[in-house]
Amino acid sequence: MASGASSSPPPLAVAAAAVVLLALCLCAPRVGVDARPPPPLHGVRPLAFDEGYAQIFGSGNLALLRDGRRVRLALDESTGAGFASQDLFLHGFFSAAIKLPADYAAGVVVAFYLSNGDVYEKTHDELDFEFLGNVRGREWRVQTNVYGNGSTHAGREERYDLPFDPTDDFHHYSILWTSRRIVFYVDETPIREVVRTPSMGAAFPSKPMSLYATIWDGSSWATLGGRYRANYKYAPFVAEFADLLIRGCAVDPAADHSTAAACEERTSLESLAVPAEQRAAMAAFRRAHTSYSYCHDRRRYPVALSECGGGGGGDAGGAGRLPGRMFGPDGMRQRRRHRGGRRAGGGSQDDAM
Repeated sequence: MASGASSSPPPLAVAAAAVVLLALCLCAPRVGVDARPPPPLHGVRPLAFDEGYAQIFGSGNLALLRDGRRVRLALDESTGAGFASQDLFLHGFFSAAIKLPADYAAGVVVAFYLSNGDVYEKTHDELDFEFLGNVRGREWRVQTNVYGNGSTHAGREERYDLPFDPTDDFHHYSILWTSRRIVFYVDETPIREVVRTPSMGAAFPSKPMSLYATIWDGSSWATLGGRYRANYKYAPFVAEFADLLIRGCAVDPAADHSTAAACEERTSLESLAVPAEQRAAMAAFRRAHTSYSYCHDRRRYPVALSECGGGGGGDAGGAGRLPGRMFGPDGMRQRRRHRGGRRAGGGSQDDAM
């Protein structure tokens, strides 16, 4: 992958906001206008912008709508835009409803992520949703990254297509981060689980992080490895964020983290891990929509990373494993073919890293 060290273009700012209620409810995945955040966030009140966030760059390219409960970020030739939480967190559940720019969006990157690069410059941690724009008529790609302790050479990237058009309406994208696992969600469906193993060591994110949302120009790598760049004839490129939800442990980065561990236990974050009834949905999504798997990329990783298993099957966790026959030696999904040799589904040239 070519995203480099971080999904954040400008200097990062310290961050946060927090809070708290839980109403557990197991519902079938929904999309479009009916999309809802994952069950652990049902009943949690979304924060208005001034309750927990601050603008970090972009001047007039950030606008607040609906009494500060919706944030519009724009990218034009002068700058992108971004905001961050006012506190740092050590573990939590983080979610936003996002609507992506439509039409021609090649080179455009929209990111929703956790990071501590402003505090730990050389040993930062990061958990990303990166949305990678495309030329007109081709779908956006979604990428998840897991960086630990400055391990930018091994971002543990996965890339997916989506079963809906993310520019048509808002959809929820969420990250669960505990001391034992990381889970990424699209709407109510978990799409990836990374379970901590002893061999991962410090590569598993373990230091307090802030929550960020940004839009910026990633022309050098985002669309077909930089082949298609941002075309400002179509600017401004606009992304909208709503339902900013946090259920987490706000901490002082200089303080003893044992209090955060107690907070994690008190808020029962680990109990929010993927229940058995959602594992089939996660496995189905991964089989149908994963277009790149770092565990199968033998060009970047001649020896698979420890959590991939001897066969390079995928992240720890049975529902996360993907068969090797799905992927080529570069980790890209193999093109499926009809009997006549025509390409059908699966990978395309847009999958190139």
